[in-house]
Amino acid sequence: MPSFDTVSEVDMHEVTNAIDQAKRELGNRWDFKNVQADITFDKEKIEFAAEQDFQLDQLIEMLKMAFSKRGVDVRALNDGSDSKAGKLVKKTYALQQGIDQATARKMVKLVKDSKIKVQVAIQGDKVRMTGKKRDDLQQAMAILKESDIDIPIQFNNFRD
Repeated sequence: MPSFDTVSEVDMHEVTNAIDQAKRELGNRWDFKNVQADITFDKEKIEFAAEQDFQLDQLIEMLKMAFSKRGVDVRALNDGSDSKAGKLVKKTYALQQGIDQATARKMVKLVKDSKIKVQVAIQGDKVRMTGKKRDDLQQAMAILKESDIDIPIQFNNFRD
C-alpha cells in the first residue's frame, strides 16, 4: 500500500547560509554603520540585537529576505521573546522542527473530513498517510497544501 510522511523540517545548512548572508548585508548597509547590531544563531534559536526597535525590525526583514532567497520557509520562525538589555533591544525566534500534537490533530481532522479513503496516523512529530491508491494520497497532499496550517510542511518517505 502506498504511503508517505508529512513532516515539518528545516534544512539547517540553508538556515546557516541565510544567516551568514544577512550578516554580510548588515556589514554593508550604510544605515547600520557605527550601530551595535548583530544576529546570533545556535541550533534551535535565532537572536537579534540592535539599538532601536526599527533597526531590530530591519534585521528581521533582512533575515526573512535571505530565507526566501535560500528557499527556507519563513513560517519556520516562531515568535519568541522580547527583552531589553542595557542599550540593546533583543528579540529571540525559535526554529520550528517537527509537527506538534495540536497541529497534527488538525491535519488528521482535515483529511478525515474530506472523506478520502486514506488512513492517517500521528507518529511522534510526523503524520503518516496510507491509502490503496496513489491518487488518494495526492488528493490528501493537495488538501494539506491548501489548508491554513501555519507551519511549513513537506512530504517525504513516499512508498509505493
